[in-house]
Amino acid sequence: MTTTPVQIPAPAAAPRARSRSRSLAWHVGAVALLLVLLYPVLWVFTASVKPADEIISSFDLLPSRVSWSGFSTALDGIAEVPAWRFFTNSLILSLGSVVGNVLSCSIAAYAFARLRFRGRGPMFAIMIGTILLPTHLLLIPQYTMFQKAGLVDTYVPLLLGKFLATDAFFVFLMVQFVRNLPRSLDEAALIDGCGHFRIFGHIILPLLRPALITTAIFTFIWSWNDFFAPLIYLQSPEKYPLPLALRLFVDSTSSQDYGAMLGMSVLSLLPVIAFFVAFQRLLIEGAATSGLKG
Repeated sequence: MTTTPVQIPAPAAAPRARSRSRSLAWHVGAVALLLVLLYPVLWVFTASVKPADEIISSFDLLPSRVSWSGFSTALDGIAEVPAWRFFTNSLILSLGSVVGNVLSCSIAAYAFARLRFRGRGPMFAIMIGTILLPTHLLLIPQYTMFQKAGLVDTYVPLLLGKFLATDAFFVFLMVQFVRNLPRSLDEAALIDGCGHFRIFGHIILPLLRPALITTAIFTFIWSWNDFFAPLIYLQSPEKYPLPLALRLFVDSTSSQDYGAMLGMSVLSLLPVIAFFVAFQRLLIEGAATSGLKG
């Protein structure tokens, strides 16, 4: 008696080909979307080295010849203010905002997450509710208050709120992170005789490193690119940060110098890009391990 061997059919190649085609289509679509999103940035870089007469009249992405006159004009400054002064002002505001947010938001987060006091729940809810308030709603009363205090045309209105934990998003971020830390660490420190200040400084603050890094990076980028708040409170050109300095190249004369404005734009982008590239790993790590993941 002979037995006929059972033949097992080979797996069909159609599902594999279909999966590969879907993957290829997804990657092609992602690259196309990335190019669309990056086109304005690429245009700024290429237009900054175009001759002045080609920036508006020509729609070509690449310049006919490379011209560095826009960068030289931008580095010379404007309104009798050198370019390095604008960079210094932006650096003062950005670093001051980072220090203020990191200190004040971490202290407020520790209070909301670890301390028990009357009204903690309603106060935390009100703080979270401030995220929904439009910035323009508070603009007039804040400006009136600083004007009566004689603080307009100073950096105080731009930095004072950072040291008072007014950025509720970062406070919420750190609160969620502190709540995920085991309370046994606090209890062990209390048994050893530590108070709240030592617990915060020696135990909680070192463990808050991912959330602190995330707060520092976002605060630096947002403060460096902020245009609206300095426009409201600053009046002297020598105190302008880079976003306001860019406006001077357009509004100072009837013949607008787009080459210098684009050159200054590229120079202002370089610190932000370098800052993000240097700390992108820490940014991803902070976002992935923070309280945002629940």
